[in-house]
Amino acid sequence: MNKKLSRRHFIKLTGSGLALAAGNLVVPTTFRKLLSPISTAEAGINDPYDLYFAGTDGWFNLPVGPTVNSVYHPDALASDPFTNYIFGFRNVTGITDSLDINQTIVTTKETKIQNQKQKAQHNAPFFWVDEFDPNNPKDFRLQLTNLGLELRPDLTDAHTLHWHGFRNVIPYFDGEPTGSISLKEGTVFTYIYRPRDPGTYMYHCHVEDIEHVTMGMNGIVFVRPLQNGSTIGGYNKFAYNDGDGSTGYDREFPMFLSEIWLEGHWNDAHIQESQWYNFKADFSLLNGRVYPDTLLPNSPVDLTANGSAYSIVTQTDDYGDLKTNPGLERLQYQPHSALVTCKEGEKFLLRFANLGFREASMTLAGIKMKVVGRDATPMKGRDRTDTSYETDTLLMGAGESYDAIFTAPTFSGGSGSSGNGYDVYVLYNRRYTQNDDTADGTQGQRTEVRVYPKTKSLVQQHFNDAVIYS
Repeated sequence: MNKKLSRRHFIKLTGSGLALAAGNLVVPTTFRKLLSPISTAEAGINDPYDLYFAGTDGWFNLPVGPTVNSVYHPDALASDPFTNYIFGFRNVTGITDSLDINQTIVTTKETKIQNQKQKAQHNAPFFWVDEFDPNNPKDFRLQLTNLGLELRPDLTDAHTLHWHGFRNVIPYFDGEPTGSISLKEGTVFTYIYRPRDPGTYMYHCHVEDIEHVTMGMNGIVFVRPLQNGSTIGGYNKFAYNDGDGSTGYDREFPMFLSEIWLEGHWNDAHIQESQWYNFKADFSLLNGRVYPDTLLPNSPVDLTANGSAYSIVTQTDDYGDLKTNPGLERLQYQPHSALVTCKEGEKFLLRFANLGFREASMTLAGIKMKVVGRDATPMKGRDRTDTSYETDTLLMGAGESYDAIFTAPTFSGGSGSSGNGYDVYVLYNRRYTQNDDTADGTQGQRTEVRVYPKTKSLVQQHFNDAVIYS
């Protein structure tokens, strides 16, 4: 009797039947012609890459308080200081061999990468690329490996990287498993892109996508325009190829929105089936953290490491594990702060992306934002009419992104000032259930914009264009 092929079984087939072992395809000639429209489609493990990510599982920390107690939280399987099981990606681009004093290899790069199992990062690493330049053509290549799930070796799901909203990707590199390659455990694949449309996007695993996205395999990615480097209107950084400097800015910062359903995370840790249509967002996160952790510093990073031109490389110890700030060990696998710091008069580009399942209402109280792009599309009509607008609130549906620029107000130093040498403006989700509405203030998409005087000196922080002040 013929059995209907389920989605999960089909995904397994695409991860194994269309075998991609160490970058070598075993695909029938008929399929290869369909899947490989360009000669570079069969990128392998030894080909050059710009970034190298690994998919695996791990643990991270969410606050425990009187209003967020749950039979699922904290998970009894979690070791202190962590509370919840996750899936995720790790940036392993900068990991190298460990050498002793005689330059003899003590631990190989490959061993370190394999040791990243159960060290997933949440949210996934941010990355960015420059718009494809036909006068200086260079493909962007991201290598991905599936390390498998340390806690759940029985769960043999494949992984992919789907660049959500990317307009010109060929199906072979799309990451949607029914029409492209998915990676079974132990395999490696290189995605190749020619990014032609500047703006803010997001990415995620597309295998069992509701589960994998909710479990943490999601992040933000953006494309910088070719216009960057030109001086127009006094700026040399731009959100889009505007031609007139109208999207110029001094610095940029990502704001990635995601959600956590505690029961789903507990079920995956305890080998229980989840009914994902019962999804309930118990926590709403900004850059992988909830308020007030959103205000805490970024984890240590290495901006000189290999691959840093495309991504933030979080510093690692001799074994490749993520480093953390002393006293903040609970945030070891949540390295991204959501705190925005700027000088009065500076133009700041906020890149919002929502990969939660609910609509968000992100409000910057006391400062108007100019919306210059939406879903990686500049706010221009067909006849180039300017359709940008000013607002203090962005209504964002699931899977949507916004590019919004604000000018930092004049530093007051008096009324409205924190007394710590900066003025505070709150950036938060106005939707009651997604803000810090709990009695102990331990949940929600909320952070701060801190405005300093022009005389304050800068100290380079985590994100390449974000700063903190000494």
